[in-house]
Amino acid sequence: MAFYIVYIQEAHSSDLWQMESNVKQGVVFRNPRTLMERESVAASCVRGLKIRIPALLDGIENRVEAEYTGWPDRLYLVGVDGKVKYKSEAGPFGFHPDGLAKAIGQAVGG
Repeated sequence: MAFYIVYIQEAHSSDLWQMESNVKQGVVFRNPRTLMERESVAASCVRGLKIRIPALLDGIENRVEAEYTGWPDRLYLVGVDGKVKYKSEAGPFGFHPDGLAKAIGQAVGG
């Protein structure tokens, strides 16, 4: 079993909708227009948040976000067969760890 974070389009970019907390923390980015720009912003977020789970990057055309409705953030469990076994409500308030834990247990036969 593997866990990944998928970085999708920037939710609070300076050219769309900036949050005051981002300004205070010095994490102000404009919406990336190229894959190289997105890689740079994603790398900054991974470092800044000290994320230890492997991070994957959605392409600049946002196919993963469109397919899985990843924004606002969601939790998914994808089975070895490639099918979605669990999808949370929109986070962070829609995250229910017990539901995800139950889905993981079912997926591994426990």
